[in-house]
Amino acid sequence: MSENTSARSAKSERTSPITFYRQVVAELRKVVWPTQQQLVTYFIVVMVFVLFMIAIVSVLDLAFGKAVFQVFGSDTSKSTGK
Repeated sequence: MSENTSARSAKSERTSPITFYRQVVAELRKVVWPTQQQLVTYFIVVMVFVLFMIAIVSVLDLAFGKAVFQVFGSDTSKSTGK
């Protein structure tokens, strides 16, 4: 019974939109924002990593594609009867 009562009191004590906005602004002031140089460095690191991953996936896709065609591929000249 006490759980139900505490759930009701939590719902009835909602934060007002103004208080919520003030709390959001206060939390955003605590954030340590990166400098422009740090942002550029992070961007370059992420782009290099993404390009590296694209290269790996592309090579694997080509390799598996060729392997599948080797295993399941058929010669079209034999199937036409010529």
